[in-house]
Amino acid sequence: MQDLVIGLKDDGTHLYEQIYEHIREEIRKGKLPYREKLPSTRSLAEYLQVSRSTVELAYGQLLSEGYLESVPYKGYYVARVEDLYQIGGMPAGQHREKRAPARRWAVDFSPNAIDMRYFPFGVWRRISKNILSQDNREIFLPGEARGDRQLRETIARYLHASRGVNCQPEQIVIGAGNDYLLLLLRFLLGRERHVAFENPTYPRAYRIFRLYAREVFTVPSDESGICVDDLPEGTDTVYVMPSHQYPTGVIMPIGRRLELLRWASRGADRYVVEDDYDSEFRFRGKPIPSLQASDSAGKVIYIGTFSKAIAPAIRVSYLVLPPSLSESYEKNCGVFSSTVSRVDQAVLNEFIRDGFFERHLNRMRKVYREKHDLLLDGLSPFYRDFSVSGENAGLHLLLTDKKGRAEQALKAAAADVSVRVYGLSEAQVEPMAREDKKNGQATLMLGFGGLTKEEIADGLGRLRRAWEIL
Repeated sequence: MQDLVIGLKDDGTHLYEQIYEHIREEIRKGKLPYREKLPSTRSLAEYLQVSRSTVELAYGQLLSEGYLESVPYKGYYVARVEDLYQIGGMPAGQHREKRAPARRWAVDFSPNAIDMRYFPFGVWRRISKNILSQDNREIFLPGEARGDRQLRETIARYLHASRGVNCQPEQIVIGAGNDYLLLLLRFLLGRERHVAFENPTYPRAYRIFRLYAREVFTVPSDESGICVDDLPEGTDTVYVMPSHQYPTGVIMPIGRRLELLRWASRGADRYVVEDDYDSEFRFRGKPIPSLQASDSAGKVIYIGTFSKAIAPAIRVSYLVLPPSLSESYEKNCGVFSSTVSRVDQAVLNEFIRDGFFERHLNRMRKVYREKHDLLLDGLSPFYRDFSVSGENAGLHLLLTDKKGRAEQALKAAAADVSVRVYGLSEAQVEPMAREDKKNGQATLMLGFGGLTKEEIADGLGRLRRAWEIL
């Protein structure tokens, strides 16, 4: 609920009219947005030192004109009035950015969406309630900069059991999202870094490193991942996703991993940043161990997040620093406070520690595996015109066109039947050499995580019509 600051004037205008006009203009200018709750008539009357009937008159006039809505037993709310955003003939966009309405898609094959229908809201709510009902004043005080010790211990045990990561709680730093942790590396690695990425890659990480590194460039990759032999002289940092590369889905084999670790061990200031993207979701074979699990020289900086495994709004990620950088963090970064609420840390700790996270993961693996298999089966009619890759892990796969059609043409045809698909070019951070473009073939990403089975079937049917799949 937003407070209303109304300056009443003794200019002969009725008080209710002044209140009415002030609120109406705030709504018209967009300063009081849709569904914003207004103060009750009693509280606003007490604040303005006027009679309650005066406020009721103003609210009544706003209700009758459609500026407000009244919800029984709850109060007054701002109604939807975007069409009225004209102020003295001036487009309201000069006061507030005017955006085109988002298109509603019948099916959106987003590679980043997840299925929240199975999230254990009851368990999360119960843990939150129990933590807040305890007489624990300490949880509302500032915590450790690295994150609360209990959660770091829990994450260390989880990572060792699930990913083979070898670390102590002192090596872990908890932060609100990967973006913050990647920026934190600036103070650990310094600004004079020469950073190599694959192409395509995770564009957000590429752009963040470009904010502070001396040089950021891409290196060719093949069916085994980044080509270590092609790393230029002077490279000191390599950013990779060895367990499931985004967006190609390539899994780096042990030979290439050891080659990369040997490269890192040959320089005192060389490091590999391992982004363990989508590592939890593998549908065939055994889980792939982390690159960090094979690192005996302390050269791997491991970064992970709970955003896809639990929920994007959790906003809890973590760095596992090698011992040398952990000491550097203590010296140079201890001044930064933790960016994650201690209440959220306590809830997440209990959620993982007491086995709820593992049960949720197992359930979601089954849900996503069924969707993955349904999508693969549904793509059978497409095989004459497309090749499929990147399957068996993660929440999207790739379709590569065999007929020489342009990526934009395929996307436009899909959009004509209200289906959104994503081009591989959206993850390309630099122009690719001609020989790296699969002979000019367009590649599309089809995500299935956020779709129902019915939506997957509907989307494939629409794409068959759009792309003339017989």
